[in-house]
Amino acid sequence: MDLATLVGFLGALGFVVMAMILGGDITIFFNVPSVLIVFGGSIFVVLMQYPMSQFLGAGKVVAKAFSFKLQAPEELIEKIVEMADAARKGGFLALEEAEIENPFMQKGVDMLVDGHDVDVVRATMAKDISNTTERHDSGSVIFKSMGDVAPAMGMIGTLIGLVAMLSNMDDPKSIGPAMAVALLTTLYGAMLANLFCLPVAFKLQVRCGEEKLNQSLILDGILGIADGQNPRVIEGVLKGYIAEGKRKSSEAE
Repeated sequence: MDLATLVGFLGALGFVVMAMILGGDITIFFNVPSVLIVFGGSIFVVLMQYPMSQFLGAGKVVAKAFSFKLQAPEELIEKIVEMADAARKGGFLALEEAEIENPFMQKGVDMLVDGHDVDVVRATMAKDISNTTERHDSGSVIFKSMGDVAPAMGMIGTLIGLVAMLSNMDDPKSIGPAMAVALLTTLYGAMLANLFCLPVAFKLQVRCGEEKLNQSLILDGILGIADGQNPRVIEGVLKGYIAEGKRKSSEAE
């Protein structure tokens, strides 16, 4: 569970709801037409912009913003150095029984054990990195689009409410509900965009960068093993993926 995403979302929503409660009766902030215009309208407008498969796939990708388990680069380096040492002593077949948690690393090791050429390993794994990045980007762009569309739908609802209000100025009872639609759609649009859609889009981009860094580290490690490099040399190269502060602390240990 990503506590930063969860705490950030609940904290922001909590403060907004608290302000509504302190402002009076919270039920005045709920309006069905406004909900339909902003939430329903935003979903279908974004659906128009992308293929159905990409749009539905965004629902699966959003889970990575709230729950995402990623191995630390230090753990990956340790495992790669261990395998490099085993490969130098017993050849690539010595890696066949290695216990590997990371699927991407497992794929690279399997290709080495099967005797694939280094260029084939490099091209295949690089293509996997590109495909993974593209999948994550396609999910984040959906939520970025939703964040752009929601305030616009809120403005459309505001205009609808104003038109309804101005066309019935002779009926004072109709002014209140029409004004509620006009103002609440703007509120809903801003909340949907800034409390959920845009933060999720940015978090997915962060996750994509983290996973791409890990996969690039693994690729360099697998290629180092394939070239028969000294495990200490491989370790030194891979530590370039770690921030300098963390690198020093791990060396001190």
